Amino acid sequence: MHVAPAGGTAVQDHVALAEIELCGELIIAASAARGDRLSPARIDEVLRVGEERATDPREDAPRRRGA
Repeated sequence: MHVAPAGGTAVQDHVALAEIELCGELIIAASAARGDRLSPARIDEVLRVGEERATDPREDAPRRRGA
């Protein structure tokens, strides 16, 4: 196992960061939902399925609404 050295040399994986953010959005939506599960439509809404995605790889992270 390789651990990144301390001291500001961290490398950012933009795709991984975007996936982590989407998981967080799902967790927030699930905790606010009434009932046991999110509907497939609500999951699609939270994950912004069908929205146009950025073509610039530096913009892989999803944009927050109102930002």
